[in-house]
Amino acid sequence: MSKILIIDDERAIRRALREILEFEDFEVDEAEDGKQGVEKATAEVFDIIFCDIKMPNMDGMEVLDALSAASVDTPVIMISGHGTIDTAVQALKKGAFDFIEKPLDLNRILVTVRNASDKTALVEERKILKKTVQRIKGDIIIGESPAIMQIKAMIEKVAPSDARVLITGGNGTGKELVARSLHEQSNRKENPFVEVNCAAIPSELIESELFGHEKGAFTSAIKQKKGKFELAEGGTLFLDEIGDMSASAQAKVLRALQENTIQRVGGERDIKINTRVVAATNKDLRKEIEDGRFREDLYHRLAVILIHVPSLNDRKEDIPILADHFLTMVCGEHGIQRKSFSKDALEALKNTDWTGNIRELRNIVERLVILCGDTITGNDVSLFANPKAIKN
Repeated sequence: MSKILIIDDERAIRRALREILEFEDFEVDEAEDGKQGVEKATAEVFDIIFCDIKMPNMDGMEVLDALSAASVDTPVIMISGHGTIDTAVQALKKGAFDFIEKPLDLNRILVTVRNASDKTALVEERKILKKTVQRIKGDIIIGESPAIMQIKAMIEKVAPSDARVLITGGNGTGKELVARSLHEQSNRKENPFVEVNCAAIPSELIESELFGHEKGAFTSAIKQKKGKFELAEGGTLFLDEIGDMSASAQAKVLRALQENTIQRVGGERDIKINTRVVAATNKDLRKEIEDGRFREDLYHRLAVILIHVPSLNDRKEDIPILADHFLTMVCGEHGIQRKSFSKDALEALKNTDWTGNIRELRNIVERLVILCGDTITGNDVSLFANPKAIKN
């Protein structure tokens, strides 16, 4: 549910806006002047802000300046009964999303709110994509081996549903790619795909990362923050390496899956969520359960559908296709004319022991592209596929 802040010194305007917005199922908060509005907007997370221009203590233009200085990127819709073209232009230059004149028109308000909501969603998605775009080098699953074809068929069946999926497999096998494929083929594909690497986040921070926190929940919590569950609203939350999640976080994730609600750290209010959860692990969760490190009830909540991604050594017939795919990609990234593999080079790659799976293969192909000639030979693979060989 989107949350909207109304900043206006006229109680009648606040009441009228509240009635309109609550009728459209928005959550609404109010501030009776600019100063109070800035305090609320910097302490809590809002999706949209309505702000009057003429107010005591701090007017609307000063509010825009204060929000900009505090790096609040929530869309601000300015409202005024004394509007002029110059005032509207000045507000837009200061970063306002739109300008509406009083008396307020119902249709105009609803159209502007819808457009502002779209912008908020795009901003959040852009933040997520910006963090991952450099790391994600492809969006399709490459391979024609029986194991890969079975995975593709499983994704096609499962993706349209909201069933939770647990993806297993070794490091570098492509578990994240399977999760992304599930999202891209689902009815949620227009909404965010949010990833959390549970192994990379310290145990004392994982709950704040997943569920968000309220202002003052702990020493460094200077403002309210949405967690990944909320940021993935309507989309997919990918919990990577979930076998490394702390016991307390496991308990809260279990509650979220059972009740479709969360509570921010330091908060008491239940927040409804509509998020599909896909999890992945390189660990044997059955063994983790036996050793008391993973909750069995959480396992059964996550493992509605199980997808195992095989190691590269178990699908070596896919190596020529994968190598050629990475060759095209790497040459393009480095601005190098496309090179090629000789037959003996592909055989040498197939005969290599790929302990690092697809991630290792991609790195080796990049090394060969940089260090070898136009045609990469079996001798090149023997020389450069082993990191120790470069030192000699």
